[in-house]
Amino acid sequence: MSNVQESYDYVIVGGGVAATSAVKGIRSQDSSGTVAVLGSEPHDPVYRPALSKDLWLKDDESLEGQSLAGDLDDDDAVDLVLDTTVTEIDPAAHAVRLADGTSVGYGKLLLATGAEPRTLGLEAGPRVVYYRTSADYERLRGLATSGSHVVVVGGGYIGSEIAAALVQNDVAVTLVLDLEDVQEQMFPRALAASLTKDFAEHGVTIVHGSVSTGEETGDGVRIRLDDGTDVVADAAVIGVGVQPRTGLAEAAGLEVDNGVVVDERLRTSVEDVYAAGDVASYPDALLGRRRVEHVDQAEKSGEHAGKVMAGADETYTYTPIFWSDLFDAGYEAVGETRSDLDMVEDWKDGELGTGVVYYLKAGSVRGVLLWNVWDSTDQAREVIAETKDAPLDDPESLRGRIPFG
Repeated sequence: MSNVQESYDYVIVGGGVAATSAVKGIRSQDSSGTVAVLGSEPHDPVYRPALSKDLWLKDDESLEGQSLAGDLDDDDAVDLVLDTTVTEIDPAAHAVRLADGTSVGYGKLLLATGAEPRTLGLEAGPRVVYYRTSADYERLRGLATSGSHVVVVGGGYIGSEIAAALVQNDVAVTLVLDLEDVQEQMFPRALAASLTKDFAEHGVTIVHGSVSTGEETGDGVRIRLDDGTDVVADAAVIGVGVQPRTGLAEAAGLEVDNGVVVDERLRTSVEDVYAAGDVASYPDALLGRRRVEHVDQAEKSGEHAGKVMAGADETYTYTPIFWSDLFDAGYEAVGETRSDLDMVEDWKDGELGTGVVYYLKAGSVRGVLLWNVWDSTDQAREVIAETKDAPLDDPESLRGRIPFG
């Protein structure tokens, strides 16, 4: 490829938020080192949360306006190479190989390969979208016109967001849940049930079941559930979680365990190779080893990896947050927020509208959900830190610990 040099001081595999943040981190320590960002997608890097949030809900937002390529394009020592597949990492040669056979040398290498959607018993196609990328957004935009009907499979993070966004764009939405309620795997049961009712009141048709098979029908899709029920629509969006893209790392001999394993400086088991973002299994200073699939982690870990690659001697001690807006409600959260943990619910005036949910294991707070409570994530981290080594004898004492604002 004519636009790729033979070698760079830094090579970043991946073209998302973690990759662009890593360039920022590199530049904070090294103003002139050469950088290659090798992205497999044909589009510029974008701020990915907008794909299921602002691009659907704000009239003045555009895909171009969400591009993260500006600083990269303005830096003469950075080559942003899109629509490029890295097929192999050769740590001994300090090189990566591309699909066209090109070999690109590196001084330091960052794996920011992200994650890919989990798939069901139907293939992606013109009308079946496993929602993840800018191209997926553009395809769905063309299908989800006013008055159209879209079936959304999955009531988790992405499924709930895109279902809410679509119905607010005058699209008829059928939401297929394999559990009873929206976000049941995360929220307390009463909150999940209330949210499911809210979806229905906004016009979303709720169907329960698991997908058995499905197919495109030329001008639409047919989804068959395990009980034999068919759901017919103009298009389908599948949002049933993601899995880390670790194939390159595994083939190169890096340690992989639910992600590419890194140390407190985001270094992998192989010298001069780092990992950040969705793909990295890192030692969280508060919660122990974990892998986080949210943009705050991509931004913060990507930037930190870039700094360390460029010479900074700093440990990564950040515990990321995540957030969402679902119709008139919104939340921020920190840590592990799984409904199979012990929970203490603290609701303002005893009603579900505003409150804080603490998630505990053996008396230690592992996560905090801030439902319509804002600017309190630092306090949530403080609670997690305080109970890390001093578990609570009385978890109910958490009530009132974080004010409702």
